[in-house]
Amino acid sequence: MNTLISIIIIFGLLVFIHELGHLIFAKRAGILCREFAIGFGPKLFSFKKDETVYTIRLLPLGGFVRMAGEDPEMIEIKPGYQIGLVFTPTGKVKDIVINNKSKYPNARVITVEKIDLEHQLYIQGYDEDNEFRTYYVDPKADYIYDEQRTQIAPHNRQFGSKTLSQRAIAIFAGPFMNFALAAVILMAFSLIQGMPVNKPIVGDVIPDGAAIEAGLQKGDLVVAIDGKPLETWDDLTSVIQKSPNQELTFMINRNGEVFSVAIVPDERIGVNEQKDGFIGVYPPTEFALFGSIMFGLTQTYEYIVLIIESLGMLITGQFTLDHLSGPVGIYNYTGQAAEMGILVLMQWAAILSVNLGIINLLPLPALDGGRLIFIGIEAVRGKPIDPQKEGIVHFVGFALLMLLMLVVTWNDINKFFL
Repeated sequence: MNTLISIIIIFGLLVFIHELGHLIFAKRAGILCREFAIGFGPKLFSFKKDETVYTIRLLPLGGFVRMAGEDPEMIEIKPGYQIGLVFTPTGKVKDIVINNKSKYPNARVITVEKIDLEHQLYIQGYDEDNEFRTYYVDPKADYIYDEQRTQIAPHNRQFGSKTLSQRAIAIFAGPFMNFALAAVILMAFSLIQGMPVNKPIVGDVIPDGAAIEAGLQKGDLVVAIDGKPLETWDDLTSVIQKSPNQELTFMINRNGEVFSVAIVPDERIGVNEQKDGFIGVYPPTEFALFGSIMFGLTQTYEYIVLIIESLGMLITGQFTLDHLSGPVGIYNYTGQAAEMGILVLMQWAAILSVNLGIINLLPLPALDGGRLIFIGIEAVRGKPIDPQKEGIVHFVGFALLMLLMLVVTWNDINKFFL
């Protein structure tokens, strides 16, 4: 149950922040954002504020911001259609009633001859007295279809009408917000836990480890190991990790008293399946606001580099698909992190946030990186690619991503349950 709650909170936060980045910068560019959604599939909950409908959907597999102009408009009015018009006090059309016109007795019914709801914003047609009239439309007018309102999207409110830089920023803002969230989480982690200090001092000792059995205490300064002087925490861990099951002589300075103690590091499986030594001590920490800010930024950068290097190893064949984890693997690892406490869970959430940002920036169709590629191509060729062709590429890309997700999920099931 704790794992499920942790997953819901972490993924809800990561997706929310990602899509919030798209929403904020799209609105700043003047793009009409029809919907801000967390999840896919049927709506579970929704409300409308200003121009945007905010929804929570059934399948918690991501989210989206539906911007006007990215997809073909769902409502199209052609010459010969009969529609009802409701007007503002100044005489502009504020509602365009598509059907069920009898439920709007104040609507003026006309037969459309010509209509432009993108550029000049007018409707021409014959009213019930068979008189030909021109009606000008408010830029924020609504379609009403099956008693559901949908705001019209004039060209200057559509995604494609904005400059290349405005569109690129609106797309890049999602991954960027994931990086920013990771930095904030790690800053908070550092403020709670303390910022690691690179000195060979025992910050804390875990129960049942080799260090506590040898009598080490918090605050002990490790002067040397086997006669080799130590300057940093990295020096200390390097010697220990290289010496599993080997007796080492530690020279300790405790409040000015210097003495020696023998410790045999335990053995554990480290990165790359190597056998590392460990004695069960934590590095020293200090609490400083500026230091925590720098820790959050530098640690986020290190996570970004590590994940990019891992992707490079996947491309070069050093990693295989078996090394990837999908929803099942992430659920399992999140459960393990939750069992280790809130601080480990915070670090795991930061890693997931960075991972989500990087994955979305990959130059693949249907991802933010793929959309940025199309904007880059438009910048080079001086005109956009045909929207239908771009839509097909994104659709195929999305289908391939879903196929990859199924393969990775099957690997996870075999790895953890079979």
